[in-house]
Amino acid sequence: MHLAYPAVLAVLLFCVGLYGVLARRNAILVLMSVELMLNAVNLNLVAFDVWLRDALHSGQALTLFVIAIAAAEIGIGLAIVLMVYRNRGTSDIDRLRDTAEGPDGTTPAQQAPTQKTEATA
Repeated sequence: MHLAYPAVLAVLLFCVGLYGVLARRNAILVLMSVELMLNAVNLNLVAFDVWLRDALHSGQALTLFVIAIAAAEIGIGLAIVLMVYRNRGTSDIDRLRDTAEGPDGTTPAQQAPTQKTEATA
């Protein structure tokens, strides 16, 4: 088997995942795009392991670790997104960033000292 076929497929999967991370506004779709990128890496690991005829199959073993880490990442990430959705009512990344920053671009931690000085004055 030629190495070019799985490598081109992995590049296409990674590019689609990268586009999803950069262009999507929904946090769940961003998590799905990250998973797509990790699957492209897994495909490369297995393809190069088969191509190099590694006796220890280290590429396939590393793929199993990446799958386990990806499962933990998606579980924790989805839990965080669901809690943010319950608290804020949206999972739109731009709106969440806007709620973390004030109207003048400062964070709530930077705004707190100015509010204290106004309260004491």
